[in-house]
Amino acid sequence: MLRYWTAGESHGKTMIALIDGFPSGLEIDEEKINVELARRQGGYGRGKRQQIETDRVEFLSGTWKQTTLGSPIAMQVINRDYKLERLKELPRPRPGHGDLSGSIKYLSSVRGILERASARETAARVAAGALAQQLLAQFNIRALGYVIEIGKIKIESPTDNVQQRIENRATSELYTLDPRRDDELKSYIDQTQADGDTLGGIVEVTVTGLPFGLGTHTQWDQKLDGRIAHAVMAVQAIKGVEIGLGFESARLPGSQVHDPIQFDASQTDDNTLGYQRPSNNAGGLEAGMTNGQPLVVRAAKKPIATLQKPLESIDLQSKQPSTASYERSDVCAISAASVIVENVVAMEIAKALIDKFGGDSIAEMKAHWSTYLDLARQK
Repeated sequence: MLRYWTAGESHGKTMIALIDGFPSGLEIDEEKINVELARRQGGYGRGKRQQIETDRVEFLSGTWKQTTLGSPIAMQVINRDYKLERLKELPRPRPGHGDLSGSIKYLSSVRGILERASARETAARVAAGALAQQLLAQFNIRALGYVIEIGKIKIESPTDNVQQRIENRATSELYTLDPRRDDELKSYIDQTQADGDTLGGIVEVTVTGLPFGLGTHTQWDQKLDGRIAHAVMAVQAIKGVEIGLGFESARLPGSQVHDPIQFDASQTDDNTLGYQRPSNNAGGLEAGMTNGQPLVVRAAKKPIATLQKPLESIDLQSKQPSTASYERSDVCAISAASVIVENVVAMEIAKALIDKFGGDSIAEMKAHWSTYLDLARQK
């Protein structure tokens, strides 16, 4: 079983990801992880901290000569902007953050809550997810995250070609699949900043190359859609998750929701085993299991809660009305959210892959994978 945890505070010395249950024999490309960390820091609308930090991963354990050993892996991302001990307490809690609830729950300072609750923690999750993506690549599985809405503006993809989508995202400052709309979106973000406000949006992740049978129907807490929804909802500021048609499926009759099943004998050698669907409203999951179609996950991110024109709050000492404290923040971090959600989803897929084809090494997993597909084709 693959498990992982993170540790560290926003302005602490380091962010740590600890991964247990990762197979041996994977040769790690650290630069690919650093690329994901850099993408997480990018995107139009980010704050000044991203100009200070240059996130890079360092492996502390679990590898030898850049190859995994099968033992626990410790990864760290060092904070250059380390000043936790010098920061002052926050006297007025910010609406939309965990400041008030956390300080009451733990009977502690607001500062201690906000530094851990910060989305800076996701640097460790992105590093872990980027490692998981290298495992998935051994089985030709690919996760791709991108922005499909910013505030009230929707951005559709001009193509269904996966490689072209990757290239389009790489050229968009907002990590959308249509870079031609970047200027329009940047103007929207600029105006929002001028108004002292912030923006959220919706990101989508598509995972291709998935086999049948990741996840299970046998226990409610092991269904893959539930595990993915849990992981994605646990990303800071995510307020909604849907898979496939999602909420729209509640508004349509069944004949317009469920995906017909077809068979094409010429496609039996790929991950679909020849089973084809003219639509993918299920988003690649049925009864908690992958069905050979691309996984499609969407996540709704609320606007940044720290505003340049702060909302009403109180002074915690006097309990008198005031305005919320202000901490350095972004205007729109939806691009970063697409990177985070992509890598969180990749980690959940890697967990399910190890559950299904588990072994102590990559070589053993590949042997299990081949045997399973051979047996499935004979069904």
